[in-house]
Amino acid sequence: MNKLSIDIQERVLHFIQPAGTSRGVYTERRIWLVTISNGQNQGVGECAPLPDLSCDAMPPQQYYKVLRRFCDEIEQTGQLDVEALRPYPSMLFGLETAMRSLLFSHTSPLTPHLLFDTPFSRGEEGIPINGLVWMGTYEEMEQRMEMKLQQGFRCIKLKIGAIDFDQELELLKRIRNRFGPREVELRVDANGAFDYANGDALYKLELLSQFALHSIEQPIRAGQWANMAELCRDAPLPITLDEELIGINDPEQKRQLLHIIKPAYIVLKPSLHGGMMGCREWISMASEEGIGHWITSALESNVGLNAIAQLCSALPHCGAKNQMMPQGLGTGMLFSDNIEMPLEIRGDKLWMK
Repeated sequence: MNKLSIDIQERVLHFIQPAGTSRGVYTERRIWLVTISNGQNQGVGECAPLPDLSCDAMPPQQYYKVLRRFCDEIEQTGQLDVEALRPYPSMLFGLETAMRSLLFSHTSPLTPHLLFDTPFSRGEEGIPINGLVWMGTYEEMEQRMEMKLQQGFRCIKLKIGAIDFDQELELLKRIRNRFGPREVELRVDANGAFDYANGDALYKLELLSQFALHSIEQPIRAGQWANMAELCRDAPLPITLDEELIGINDPEQKRQLLHIIKPAYIVLKPSLHGGMMGCREWISMASEEGIGHWITSALESNVGLNAIAQLCSALPHCGAKNQMMPQGLGTGMLFSDNIEMPLEIRGDKLWMK
């Protein structure tokens, strides 16, 4: 095997429209592209931590130094030390992607984006995705919701917790007055915005349940295992964990979290939840507990989105022939200066061109 060399390129991407979350509004996105070469072929991956959310988020200069150290070790050994990278999921995911991209470049030099050989990666099947409605004013969210419905999405996900709760209920009511749950699936993501104290969270979940929601993500902030377990037991609608999984990188701790809280679903983002390896662990353990899952991107460029989509198409219970539920893979089209990849959304599916 030829000696490996790794180049790191820092880039700042700019959102076409500001992306509102319960933690604030993103106008730009900093990523690091890692290119691994063996002198003949190369592979590319994306390391994209989210500020104030990723467990491995840190100032840019420090992030580069840590990433460079791991790249130097790969250059010296020719191996990816997955265990050492557990505390750094965004770095692990980018380096996993680059190594896998390099591996496939030997057999498919004309398709450098190929990571898995699946019907999706061959352009034969699309992956169903949800239409994401970002936070904004009532009027903005209403307009975005209407646009998603017109585009043909039959699963709509609304980020809630930023505007008046009664207005958010009104948005959900408007959809349900037009479409029943068999016609349009509704998901909401609270990003930990509800307060567990004084029964506030449970009260809001009861109000939300009247709209036949598929599920709600992370109703209360992460780290309250006992409170979240009680909500999962008593809530009148299915609860999904998201932020709760961030920073839980030890396999035994993962198992304990799932066993104690017992959510209906977990949402997995490779950049946040342990890379490809970590997501496979979460899925295996969740399956043992009877917990469902789906995959979501985390504001990566098309490089990361391509890797996540292909991983999704290769995971157990996620294959299109197994009638996979809608995944959260529509966020790669958010940047004005994105990186070219043969991805496109047709109707409510993501396709490889």
